[in-house]
Amino acid sequence: MIYLETEHFILRDYHEDDFNEYYRLKADPETMYYLQDIRLFTKEDAYEDFRKVLHDMTKSDREFYFMHIELKDSHEQVGSIGYTVISDTPVGKIVGAGYFIYPRFWGKGYTTEAFKRVLEFAFSDNNVYRVSTGCLAENVGSERVMQKCGFIKEAEHIDYEWHDGKMKTRLEYRLLKREWKNCAAAFGNEKQGA
Repeated sequence: MIYLETEHFILRDYHEDDFNEYYRLKADPETMYYLQDIRLFTKEDAYEDFRKVLHDMTKSDREFYFMHIELKDSHEQVGSIGYTVISDTPVGKIVGAGYFIYPRFWGKGYTTEAFKRVLEFAFSDNNVYRVSTGCLAENVGSERVMQKCGFIKEAEHIDYEWHDGKMKTRLEYRLLKREWKNCAAAFGNEKQGA
């Protein structure tokens, strides 16, 4: 079971009794506005999705590393953050990362704080070699999180994705293990750069 801490948060694997919070988060229209492909609309769909997540945590070749985020002091749910393993290569895992946070927590630096801790776990403890992520260009807050975490922009796909009734531009970012180490060293974080 994964259990991580930051200054403000606990990031941990989901438990059986997290179902209602899991459903509420992934069904929230504002939180999931940019993630329509994984938004949940019914409790039945949510239950099936949640069972898959719990089952995957028991496997030796685990695929999903998305964690429940809660405030340390109140244990209030903040959102979910993590990554999915796309492939496992001889040099390490290739993963796709993401986060979905309740809007009341946006703009406070919280997502960056949590994402930096996830990256530390991924590169230091989970044999991750490459993290890919992206967002629609209009989602400036999400792109800023990627930039603050040291991600490098790889592509800008013009009119790439149909979203909310129109074609929109998508941005793609990456972070390799060596780039993460260099970024961590530049900020003087010895633990992260080890």
